[in-house]
Formats: sequence, C-alpha cells, structure tokens
Amino acid sequence: MAMACKSWLLRVIGWPLLLTLLASPFLLLQMGANGLVYRWYAPLWLLAALVGGQLLSIALQRLHVALSDTKLWRGNRLRRLSPMAKGWGQRLGGMALILLLLALPFLPGVGRYPIDLATSVLIYVLLGLGLTIVVGWAGLLDLGYVAFYALGAYGYALANQLWGLSFWWGLPFSALIAAVAALLVGLPVLRLRGDYLAIVTLGFAEMVRLVLINWQSVTGGPAGLGGIARPSLFGISFSNSPNAGQIAFHEWLGVEFSTLQRIVFLYLIILLLVGMVYGALRRLRRLPLGLAWEAVREDEVAAVSLGLNVTRLRLAAYMVGASLAGIAGCFFAARQGFISPESFTFNESVLVLAVVVLGGLGSQAGVVLAAMLLVLLPELLRDLADYRLLLFGAAIVWVMVKRPGGLIRQPRPDLLAAAQGRVGEEAS
Repeated sequence: MAMACKSWLLRVIGWPLLLTLLASPFLLLQMGANGLVYRWYAPLWLLAALVGGQLLSIALQRLHVALSDTKLWRGNRLRRLSPMAKGWGQRLGGMALILLLLALPFLPGVGRYPIDLATSVLIYVLLGLGLTIVVGWAGLLDLGYVAFYALGAYGYALANQLWGLSFWWGLPFSALIAAVAALLVGLPVLRLRGDYLAIVTLGFAEMVRLVLINWQSVTGGPAGLGGIARPSLFGISFSNSPNAGQIAFHEWLGVEFSTLQRIVFLYLIILLLVGMVYGALRRLRRLPLGLAWEAVREDEVAAVSLGLNVTRLRLAAYMVGASLAGIAGCFFAARQGFISPESFTFNESVLVLAVVVLGGLGSQAGVVLAAMLLVLLPELLRDLADYRLLLFGAAIVWVMVKRPGGLIRQPRPDLLAAAQGRVGEEAS
C-alpha cells in the first residue's frame, strides 16, 4: 500500500512540476523576461523534458509491484494490463523526447545557448553509448576511453588539412583509426582483468596525450590545430564564406546570414548520429554477439565452457566502442574548428565513465538520462561559482545512494528470461 501511495504521489507532484518547467520558458518570453533568466531556465527545461519521460514508466512500474500483492492482481485481465501499460508508458516517453529534440531548434524563442547545450549533451550520449559496450556489456573497466576520442578528432583534422578529406568521409575514417588503435592495444592488453586492465588503459590514454603535446610538427603541440573544415550538405555550406565549388546556405535560400544556421545544422547531425547508434545498439543487444558479450560479463568461466572465445569477444567490444569514440571525436573537431590536447584529458574519461555508471551499467536509456544530468546540472549551478562543485558532487552521491544500480537499472539476462517465461506461462 505504501508503494502505491508513493506511485500516486509521484504522479501528482511530478507531472505538474514537469508541465510547469516546460511552460516556463514560453511564459518568461511572453512576460518580457530578460535573457539571463531564460538562460537559467533553458538547461532546466531540457533536463525536465527527459526526466518527465521516465516518470510515467516509474509510476507504472511501482504500481505493477504494488498490485502484485493484492487480491486484484489475481484477475487475469489486470495481469496483462499492467505490463502493457508500462511498455506503452516507456514508448510514449521516448516518442515525446524524440519529438522534443527534433523540434527544439524551431521552437519560438530558442536561441544559440539551448542548442549548443543540447549538442554537448548529445556528444556525451554518443561517447557514453560507446563506453557502455565496453564497460556495461563486456564488463571491461576502461579508464583510457578518451584516447580514442582524441585519435578520432586528430585523425579527421590531419586528414582534412593534408588530403582535403570532407567531414562525411571523415566519420568512417576516424572510426577506422580508433578501431585499429583499439586492435593494436587490445591484443596484448585484454587478457588482463579488473584493476590491471584499468591501469593499462589509463597509461595508454596518457601516452596518447603526451604524443599530441610533444609531436609539434604534426599535431601542433599545445597550440593545437585550427582551420578544420566544417560539414556541408550536398555542396551547400553553412558558413559566411564558402569554399570554391560550394554555395552558401543563406544565399541559396535568399536570407540573411546567421551563425544559428550552422549551429542548428550541427545539432541535427549529432542528433541523427546518436539516433542511428542508439537504434543499432538496441538491435545488436539482441543478436548473438550482444548476448555473448553479456555472457562473458556475467560469468567468464561458464562462457568458456560453452565454447566462446573470450579474448575475441572482448576485442570486438573494445573495437566497436572505440569506433564510436572516433566518430564522436570527428564531430567534435568539425564542430569546434579547432582542437588541442587540453580537450582530451583524463577528466573526460572520468566524466564518460560516470555517465555509464550513473545511468546504469548496460542501460542505453540510462546513458541518455545521466548525460543530461551530468552536463546540465553544472550549468544550472553556474551562478553558484563557489559552491557549484560541492553541490554537484553531493547530488551525484545522493543519486548513487538512492539508486545504487543506476538511474535506469538494466535487468540481468537470466532474470529477464525467467520473468519473460513466467509472463508467457501466465498468459497461456
């Protein structure tokens, strides 16, 4: 009964709060509020949009558990209705989030700051999805993931300056460079386990950073590389001065030039990349390769007894995760137009790992939610400069204490299969 009360309390408080947060930017604009207030509400608006998508699912899940202990649950119709309602709640929340992300650049009053912020969130979502394969699915503790992020960025930057490689060809090129680097590192390293593997990957990331700093004739050293070409679309450039053979977007439409045009274009690119990767990984998880990764994570001895090659499976996970980091690095270089070793420090690896762990090991939806929390929360606390890091750390500790399995806990494969079997037996 207590859990049912909490479920209804979550609905009563959560949804009005969500609607208030969603409506607040438009109310402020209508009231003529200044840009500072709107700037504070923008990240809160984006965070509330994603959190609200999970409220209905959580409420239905708790109601599902609460009703299982009552006499009403013995009715066959109610048994079938609750899982169905939970599934529809998750689908509706996901669809609402997708529609919001697609419509974000075109909403009235949305300027450069919310779009830039959403782009940064999506970059970390892409990195988190790649590291989820390594840490969440294959069970490898990788503290040097930022090295592949840096290799993808520098790979595209150098290929663009030396050979004139375009952004669209740079995406697979950066993924290939990162995957080859993961192959060379993973062959001798992935036989290690636990802390030893974490130390070796951390050392590899530090080696890459030092090479980027000291190889000045190629990487530019601490000064970095500039003049990186930004993406175009079928010969249409989104800059004010397009290259030879290209036409400017504002001239093509006959409108005045604005940097917001390029920012929206970059946002749509990263949104497309994240959507494609999310869908592909969701499918990959159900394939034999994804199931084999989870089998290795759960019990390596049992996986070997079934005839699985653990080393090859780990290497495959390491390479796939590294290739996604390379794609994210290519986009980062194209978005910034300038890169330096300062953008690829150990702190980035820690942040991406925190996204994976906080969201829930192996949970793709958890990665999205945790990336929004870890990127938007510091922005919300920016005005509290002296206490921002303290409050940010306290919030993360509170979340991990309340949700030790992550924001969206991923069920273990054996428990999930058993639950599906029970549901099938009851339905029949």
